[in-house]
Amino acid sequence: MRGNGDVPDRPSMAQRKATPDVVKLDKKKGQSFLLVSKMKHVIIHVGTLKVELPMKEKPDVLQGTLALMVLKTLDLLGPQHGYGIARRIEQISGDLLDVNQGTLYPLLLKLEHEGSIASQWGASENNRRARFYRLTAAGRRQLQAETRDWEQTAAIIARFFKVKTEDLA
Repeated sequence: MRGNGDVPDRPSMAQRKATPDVVKLDKKKGQSFLLVSKMKHVIIHVGTLKVELPMKEKPDVLQGTLALMVLKTLDLLGPQHGYGIARRIEQISGDLLDVNQGTLYPLLLKLEHEGSIASQWGASENNRRARFYRLTAAGRRQLQAETRDWEQTAAIIARFFKVKTEDLA
């Protein structure tokens, strides 16, 4: 409780991430718990009740995969501006991924510096000035090589999920 005694303390970020997601009903000393899922949650204070509701969690993009997703998006859709690339990646993932602009734009600069993509200024759909990125021939080769590597990695990981104890005897 805080100093005024009527507003419960909020848990720290570490506590929110470390605790399982449950709906808690705090009624003085009696408590009820309902396990809902392994998702992040939001706490809503309603009178003497403290209710924790699940929120959709978007996992972090694995290191090295964002570049592959950018290259594939440009391969599929042709030239796109940065915001459009981010939205398409989120859309293709079924909104399971959240592309951070602070991560995307430095990556676009890196890919352009490496020669995988090229850019030029143009007008967006709403007639605003935007930088449009397109895949280069070197980027197409990089996409093919990285696609082969990821398919091989996925096949190896799939074998680990399929193996049973008796298979190892």
